[in-house]
Amino acid sequence: MKKTLLVSLLITQIIFSQKRPKLVVGIVVDQMRMEYLYRFQNDFSNDGFKRIMSNGFTFHNAHYNYMPTYTAPGHASIYTGTTPSVHGIVSNEWYSKTNEKERYCTDDETVTTLGDGTKQEGAMSPKNLLATTITDELRMATNFQGKVIGISIKDRGAILPAGHFANWAFWYSKTGNFISSSFYGDKLPEWVTSFNAKKKYIDYINQGWNLYKPVETYNESDPDDSPYEGKLYGVDKPVFPYDLKSMYQKNDAGVLRNTPFGNSLLADFAKEAIEKENLGKDEVTDFLAISFSSTDYVGHVLGARSMELQDTYLRLDDTLADLLKYLDEKVGKNNYLLFLTADHACAENSMFLKNKKYNVTNIDYKEVSKSLKKFSTDTFGEDFVNNYSSFNVFLNKKKIKEKGLVYQDVEQAFKNYLMTREHVQRVYNEDEILHACNNDFYLNMIANGYDVTQNGELVLLDKPGYMQYMATGTSHGSPYAYDTHAPLLFYGWNIPKGESHTKKYITQIAPTLAQKINITFPNGTKCEVLDELFKK
Repeated sequence: MKKTLLVSLLITQIIFSQKRPKLVVGIVVDQMRMEYLYRFQNDFSNDGFKRIMSNGFTFHNAHYNYMPTYTAPGHASIYTGTTPSVHGIVSNEWYSKTNEKERYCTDDETVTTLGDGTKQEGAMSPKNLLATTITDELRMATNFQGKVIGISIKDRGAILPAGHFANWAFWYSKTGNFISSSFYGDKLPEWVTSFNAKKKYIDYINQGWNLYKPVETYNESDPDDSPYEGKLYGVDKPVFPYDLKSMYQKNDAGVLRNTPFGNSLLADFAKEAIEKENLGKDEVTDFLAISFSSTDYVGHVLGARSMELQDTYLRLDDTLADLLKYLDEKVGKNNYLLFLTADHACAENSMFLKNKKYNVTNIDYKEVSKSLKKFSTDTFGEDFVNNYSSFNVFLNKKKIKEKGLVYQDVEQAFKNYLMTREHVQRVYNEDEILHACNNDFYLNMIANGYDVTQNGELVLLDKPGYMQYMATGTSHGSPYAYDTHAPLLFYGWNIPKGESHTKKYITQIAPTLAQKINITFPNGTKCEVLDELFKK
């Protein structure tokens, strides 16, 4: 009898281990174009990005299916398997119609900072996220035995992927420490406090930032001192080497975010989390969500064609190689399932395009806001614009009514005015967005990103190539392919080798994972999966 029971238990354990990996690792690289995997390929090692692509499955044509393509909506969409119209994270920050002020995506005044960070840095939680995540569903599927931990340099990059039921989410403070909030517990785990005490960020700052490889390696980028680059922390010229120690002394430990070493420090922290939290050690599946944010900071300041950005990716490639080796040793080569994607891509610098004779330019969104207010005052004798942000115009309906005006006439006047601006392609109102049809591709993208309770009365669509940003560096947010086309790689446990050029959507990641590991779909997803990953 005892032998029969033992054999039964062993068979059950084998079947269970086959149905689920010991650990799922989700990697999001902030502001990464798929094109970087092609452009920098000859300079990558065989053990980082190339290892994942050669031995896993590559979706070459994966896109976001909504606007605006920003960090918070991107992370939320990856992990919920749905779009902002459902999960509610409509931007990084947005104007609250109820409170008549800006609201940050993970703000939560009911919680407090855990660890050595400022009061505001830790007053964060996932409460604004309306849908469940794949990590939430894993927690419930394992009766809350499987651990979920989210880590990032950015708060939103850790909190939104980790979901509502996470054991922990940790993010980087300008003090140089990883912090969390009281949403997750009463105090930081001892291993986090010990990690912070080592002050590893100082080691990275003290070494400075110089080219990682010989200068001739960087022939895929612009010259070092390009007119399209911004300046890190007020340096005279955007050129190597960078004296990070001097920057740190004049600012704070936040300077590390704007260098490749923010990614390096996060990988160090990820390995510590795996070790100290015993992730992937038993047969109950755990989930580690990692978001590398420094690529976004570097891209914004220095641009998509800077040597600094290429250097950041060459270093990230080696960081990934080291992390994969660590996972092989600690979890086992066939015991973890890993995916890698991005929360959005980015545009070419508009001035770069203009100087190449493409008739586009950069647009100052603050100027757009001022011009809207001036138009309102000049036309109606009253400022009806509560806010302009993330391509949304928020109109004050109460004021319009008090003025005795017909709202539809006022709205149409604003639309007509916006259409006179050089950069504007179309302007849509709430009714058009809510009744979007398949004939207008970009209107559908806007509709997927639109929550009637949180978005504006008007949403404008810029023409391709225009960018609402500074003259240097780069940004994102549009529904065009340069902002929506992100890498999508799967590797490890039960992942076939292969590639696909068929168009896919990032919102297919979460439901695909749910099917791969046999758990419930996140509650907002359309349940559309990546069929290629189920072929034997």
